[in-house]
Amino acid sequence: MHLFAAALSVILAFGARQQAARLNLPDRKPDAPVGSDFAKQIESLPLRQREERIFKEIDEGNVPDFLRNLVPVNVSCDDNHKIVYGRIFVAPDYLAVGTDADYFLIPMTPFTAQRIADRLHCILPTPKMVDSIYESAGVKLTPAPIQPTPAMTTVKVFLEHNKTVYDQRIADPTPYGALTAGHKKDIVICRALAESKGKVAIYGWHKKDGKPIQPLYLGHTATWADYSHGVRLISETMEVSGVTRRVVDVLRDPAESALLSDEGPIDQAAYLFQQFPIDRTSPLVADAGERIESFSPVPGVRIVINRPETLQQNVRLVIYALPNGNTIEQTIGRKTSADEDWHYDIQHIGAQTRFLRARMSDESLVVAYLESSNHAWPTWLHGPKVDPTVTTAIYSALLARFANNNVRVVLDSHSGGGAFIFDFLKSVQKIPDQIDRIAFLDSEYNYDSATHLKKISAWLKQGNRYLCVIAYDDASAIYKGKPLVTASGGTWGRSHAMLTDLGRAFDIHRLNNVDPEKYVGLDGHITFLLKENPTHQIFHTVQVERNGFIESILSGEPTEEDGYKYFGRRAYTKFIRD
Repeated sequence: MHLFAAALSVILAFGARQQAARLNLPDRKPDAPVGSDFAKQIESLPLRQREERIFKEIDEGNVPDFLRNLVPVNVSCDDNHKIVYGRIFVAPDYLAVGTDADYFLIPMTPFTAQRIADRLHCILPTPKMVDSIYESAGVKLTPAPIQPTPAMTTVKVFLEHNKTVYDQRIADPTPYGALTAGHKKDIVICRALAESKGKVAIYGWHKKDGKPIQPLYLGHTATWADYSHGVRLISETMEVSGVTRRVVDVLRDPAESALLSDEGPIDQAAYLFQQFPIDRTSPLVADAGERIESFSPVPGVRIVINRPETLQQNVRLVIYALPNGNTIEQTIGRKTSADEDWHYDIQHIGAQTRFLRARMSDESLVVAYLESSNHAWPTWLHGPKVDPTVTTAIYSALLARFANNNVRVVLDSHSGGGAFIFDFLKSVQKIPDQIDRIAFLDSEYNYDSATHLKKISAWLKQGNRYLCVIAYDDASAIYKGKPLVTASGGTWGRSHAMLTDLGRAFDIHRLNNVDPEKYVGLDGHITFLLKENPTHQIFHTVQVERNGFIESILSGEPTEEDGYKYFGRRAYTKFIRD
């Protein structure tokens, strides 16, 4: 058994005059491929095989000499007005394959990064560690982003960026082995990992002013590895006030964790994959009795229609604008297994639709999912090339597909999807007669009294119209120790603004004295469900998951809360598909 497999560890000689800590890697074999040759060898491999090769090369010591000596980085924090000092020991650069003269800074998934860290008795950094490393770095390279394309996860683009970084590095006279930063984003650990199965957390890519391009982000699945990602190893042992401590113990400590974390103690200081992460992208497959149709009415917009196989003459068409950062597949939802992307298990509009269909007999429920190319309707709608009438064009294209049916339309949305509805309301002279329900699932950010109130009021006065507004007190939500939104800018503030505005034209009153607050008007045709938040949590998507979509379709009707309860347990579990 070679040295790496037998005893991969970081040898740390602590003392008054501490010498360089060193990764106990085997010597590099003379016939091991240099970085550029290794890149060619893995260029056409599927992801999993590629990462097996990456691990094998590092396992066998095919690592530049300059990466083997760890560098001390000072850290400190204020513990009850007493400054505590410590030192962590970090790799001088990101993991690479090859030699000092020809090395390949290799992006990889968190599965492989954690596997290497575990074998070397190392951990991955927190965002605060990344900040400390950049601050201490003797060599600060300039970030070199490449235009985002699907190719950014390919070895070809990895090599392009590697050459850019290499040219920057050799232009600096500082010897190799000096602490170098600024040229990659880090795969990091953070508190959110415990609730984000199947995800990778990334942070960093600091500019010369010390500010990172990439804030902490967990939006990518664990199979995502693009050219900008780097893996920096941190010794599992550090010094705190001159005493040797395990980093994981310091991270768990309520006071000392501030040395390494700016988000409080971290109990899970690692990625806990039991197997290589699964990238089950959920191709759109119709359930029994359903049909899937996809089309793009305008450039940059993808629409998927889920409808019963056989349509009745009467159609209930729900136009559902997606939340920021989510795909249609994730919004529809499905069952997930270990290490899969959690986005598939937080909305379940598909299952909630099936719950509703099981209760409908006189019309066919059709859901049209609307996805913008950047997965963010608020910014997409304000792009430089977007036609200001695009939302009405999309609406017309959808209605045309059901020209032979009697159609009632629901405008529905979650999160940033509300921007689509508000833009549509702004674009039309009056709300079309086919629309008899408008629903906002924590998506009222763009409500503006001067722009929207008059049209909504006139529409409600036509009779047999329903308005459903669901929100929570996001003004009280705390994220990383700070308020999530301003008192007036979040959905709590905008919902109350809409409620106040409509209250001047309609008799709206609070129906209960419990949480969530329920306000009704027009004999239930106006419903506001406002979830209180005394514990300062984030309920943005939880409201949807806990029967929010069902409530948005049934509020004010005789079947409201028949077999379900808003913010209760999932009523649709048996309808979730594999």
